[in-house]
Amino acid sequence: MRGEPGIGLRSDRGPVLLSVMLSTGLVAIDSTILATAVPSIVADLGSFAQFPWLFSIYMLTQAVSVPLYGKLADIFGRKPMMLVGIAIFLVASALCGAAWSMLSLIVFRALQGLGAGAVLPIGQTIVADIYSLVERAKVIGYLASVWAVSSVVGPALGGIFSDYVSWRWIFFINIPLALLAMGMLQRGFTERLTRTSHRIDYLGAVLLSGGGALLILGLLAGGVNWAWDSPASIAVLGTAAVLLVLFGLVERRAPEPILPLWVFRRRVLIGSNATSLCVGALLIGLNSYVPLYAQNVLGTSAVVGGFAVAALTLGWPVAATLSGRIYLRVGFRNTALLGAALAILGGIVLVTVTPASGVWQLASGCAVIGAGLGFMSAPALVAAQASADWQTRGVVTGATLFARSVGSAVGIAVFGAVVNASVTAGGSAEHLPADVLATAIHGVYLGVLAVAVIAALCVLVMPGGVPAAEPAPEPSTVD
Repeated sequence: MRGEPGIGLRSDRGPVLLSVMLSTGLVAIDSTILATAVPSIVADLGSFAQFPWLFSIYMLTQAVSVPLYGKLADIFGRKPMMLVGIAIFLVASALCGAAWSMLSLIVFRALQGLGAGAVLPIGQTIVADIYSLVERAKVIGYLASVWAVSSVVGPALGGIFSDYVSWRWIFFINIPLALLAMGMLQRGFTERLTRTSHRIDYLGAVLLSGGGALLILGLLAGGVNWAWDSPASIAVLGTAAVLLVLFGLVERRAPEPILPLWVFRRRVLIGSNATSLCVGALLIGLNSYVPLYAQNVLGTSAVVGGFAVAALTLGWPVAATLSGRIYLRVGFRNTALLGAALAILGGIVLVTVTPASGVWQLASGCAVIGAGLGFMSAPALVAAQASADWQTRGVVTGATLFARSVGSAVGIAVFGAVVNASVTAGGSAEHLPADVLATAIHGVYLGVLAVAVIAALCVLVMPGGVPAAEPAPEPSTVD
């Protein structure tokens, strides 16, 4: 053992925690950093109509690969798979920075998403491996703060690089940071892994990847790239359904299923995953439409509109940090119920927003919902991890994060349909008259409130009670 005892960044496990935080930060920033760089990228590479795929393809490949990496981490260990994920992200970042066309950049963003798909679930799993349940109640604040900082730093860095250097440095900056994260993990983290023979479920992996990718693609593109009742939409979603049904049949007979079906039968996992799905839907709904409402209805600047939605991500880490102390005393379910109640309260605040309201009312609704999400998401994930042993912890972590990604895709589809159903004038949402847009997005706020209520019902599925004490991990897991 080296360093000071405890859980801080200067403790013996500090380098591993810092590596996970740095890797997570890279992934989180790359989810938002492109938003302010789009004009520069389009001016350089052209193909304005294709640029939305820079965001969609990253989300799609990341989401689909999460459950696969979770299983592989249970088979081959967290460290090697985490290093593989960071390495893929690093190589993809270099390729993105060297992209010569919009199409090549989209392809390399897809590869970048595949790397990100390893970093998030395995990073969370490593934290669960090296910290006890009581310790994680404090450590969770470190990880939550990464997302809050990234949500603010990402767009700012994108604008700075685009205006003063080159948009390509949005990706090149990832290279030294990824190398640092890999070096810290390689040097500081040692696993005790018993090597046994495994029968990898290749067919299940292919079916899950294909079905999941088509499902998310259909939800992202429906009502945008094609009509919901068009042949393309029916073909994509129909094929997704067939592949996922076949996946379920294959998993029933696979010796080592890539995503065991017991994930869908355990009460704690059903409740946790359903809650995570709602969290994903709430996040995407607010991130997509709050800035639009602030700028085009309330008449604020882009910066003020960004701060309105930033209140969402600033309330999250504070609540997530506090949730650790609370769920040790009252249990995961009661803590998550507190979060659902706050999300409902925030939804009520948003529903009362009108074109005559101040932006502070919009921001306060987002802040309350953000606090609710922090109290919901952290207990849901930790409850899922606490129900599993080392051999299955990667699977349950991956399943919970995959559910959040699917929730985001469902949220895009549902909230987009709500807006489109309310729009009677032509043109895109950004160019609608303020009163028409206000009515359309008010429907989204009603939807957010409805999802918050559904989230409360999902939380009730989780078993109650105070979590049992967990033995501290063996110190030998950290060099």
